[in-house]
Amino acid sequence: MQSVSLGRTRLFVYEDGAALTGGLAETLVELSAACVSERGRFALALSGGSTPKALYRLLAEDRFSKRMPWASTHLFWGDERCVDPDHPDSNFKMVDDALIKSVPIPSTNVHGFTGQGDDPARAAAAYEEGLRAFFALNGDDLPQFDLILLGLGPDGHTASLFPGTTALLERRRLVVPVYVDRLATWRVTLTLPVLNNGRHVAFMVAGADKQPMVTRVLSGEGPPLPAQLIDPAGTLSWYLDRAAAAGLAELEPAAEGRA
Repeated sequence: MQSVSLGRTRLFVYEDGAALTGGLAETLVELSAACVSERGRFALALSGGSTPKALYRLLAEDRFSKRMPWASTHLFWGDERCVDPDHPDSNFKMVDDALIKSVPIPSTNVHGFTGQGDDPARAAAAYEEGLRAFFALNGDDLPQFDLILLGLGPDGHTASLFPGTTALLERRRLVVPVYVDRLATWRVTLTLPVLNNGRHVAFMVAGADKQPMVTRVLSGEGPPLPAQLIDPAGTLSWYLDRAAAAGLAELEPAAEGRA
């Protein structure tokens, strides 16, 4: 593993996807224990996608699952497709199949979206209400997740914050519906103020097909993309495999912190 600082951002680069998910799983287990010790709970916002799916499957294995404080862990979703929760495209179903069904987490600790297949605006409002209740928010207070997991799309989107959508301009609401023209579909997503209030935010990106966009986002070139707008109050880390990180000049000199 190679660790490099890029301003306030920390890059963790692993040889392959398996090493990446293993390293992030270890970090997640350690962070969850620290959060429960400090605040009595671990609030985790999940991402969809193939790389997170591999992470969730790994967390369901005994070597990690038995070390997780499931009774004090609360699962949320950073975004969701507007389909029913048993639909193959559902982020909830992916996490449920890969992780939730295999671990002893109380059902009351699983905070998925509801109703998004019928009414995205109502589903977004209901999820925001649930966040306000869980985090005991008043007025313009923002929820603060202990860890927010994010992915990176080929167009630079993250969560369901896509280039050119009005969701990027939202500053008051915590959750909004968003229509994605190129996909001709509705989604619901946490907004930038929520993502940027996380104690820890971690991008997970793997594969050579992601390399051009990783380089584009981290180099700061061109007009700002949604992923470049992630600038959290807490820590920002990128967990990459070697293929995704191949275009980063910061990794060319003698490795810092190679292990």
